[in-house]
Amino acid sequence: MKSLLERIEIDSKVMLGKPVIKGTRITVELILRKISGGYSFGEILLMYPHLQHEDILAAVELAATVMANEEIA
Repeated sequence: MKSLLERIEIDSKVMLGKPVIKGTRITVELILRKISGGYSFGEILLMYPHLQHEDILAAVELAATVMANEEIA
C-alpha cells in the first residue's frame, strides 16, 4: 500500500514551496483550515471536486507527522 504522504509534493515553484496535493495548487494548509473551520470531508470534496478522500487524509497525515516532531512549550 502506498503511503498517503506520496500524494503530497513540495516544489519551490508551486505555491511558494508550501506542501500541496500532487498535481494541484491546493495546499495542505487550505485543507486543514477547512477541516478546522468545521467543514466535513464530503463538503471539502464538493468544493474541490478534483480532490479525492485520500488527498484529505494525506493532509491530515502530514500535519500529524510534522506535529510528532515538534515540541510545544
